[in-house]
Amino acid sequence: MDPANMRDVLAMLLSTVLGTIIGWERQMGHKPAGLRTHVLVCLGSTMFVLMAPHAMRSFGMDQFDPTRIVHGVITGVGFLGAGSIMRQEGYVAGLTTAASIWIVAAIGTAVGVHAYTLAIVGTLLTLIVLEWYRWIERRLSPHNENAGDR
Repeated sequence: MDPANMRDVLAMLLSTVLGTIIGWERQMGHKPAGLRTHVLVCLGSTMFVLMAPHAMRSFGMDQFDPTRIVHGVITGVGFLGAGSIMRQEGYVAGLTTAASIWIVAAIGTAVGVHAYTLAIVGTLLTLIVLEWYRWIERRLSPHNENAGDR
């Protein structure tokens, strides 16, 4: 396998691992979008970014604007996340799930452009927000059992 293909394979594997870490946290919390959803969003966004230069070469193009791919990922995942938000009796649920889907796409996109450090730091910070901030919210709102689950 040539070095360019090996780099793509490494990116796909890293994306799978990082998406799994975030997805596992969501799955353990019994959230609407869990392990598989988060892994697939992370992996898919990585694959779209990695695929763009290959497509460019296949069609004989000599100019490439990677921001167009990133824009497409952001827009598409925004619609996916919006589908996880529900409103019932003045209460909005699923916002954190939508945000976690969105950040996983950003992590996958970072892996796709080979910004591995950015992706790993993004994963760690996401876990801190999802786990530690839930604890902080519960401490700040002891009378609200649903604090942190939005």
